[in-house]
Amino acid sequence: MPRPRKWRKVCCMPESNLFGPLNGKVQENQLIMSVDEYETIRLIDLENLTQEECAERMDVARATVQKIYTDARFKLAQSLVNGYILKIEGGDYKLYNVAEQRIGCGGCMKNRCSSKNINKE
Repeated sequence: MPRPRKWRKVCCMPESNLFGPLNGKVQENQLIMSVDEYETIRLIDLENLTQEECAERMDVARATVQKIYTDARFKLAQSLVNGYILKIEGGDYKLYNVAEQRIGCGGCMKNRCSSKNINKE
């Protein structure tokens, strides 16, 4: 029996979860990016963390972050190059609780996180 997947810690849900071309030539194809893939893009590319630092924040192994990040970058590239709609939803994630959010959210807490996004545990 395979090992169960570990829940990935995520700071907050994205403010927008649907992205795509604005020129009116919308493709039928839609890509689904998981919330944990979105979080790796946010942490590594936007907050400029290393994969190791990202792994600590998400409470997973660095190799797991590397795989998630590779998959997320591929989906971003497909969306940009081929004009596919990108929808962010699903995945094996768990939102930070209040105490974790104050410590692990970094600068994000000031700008994006609000009380409605906090998972109260």
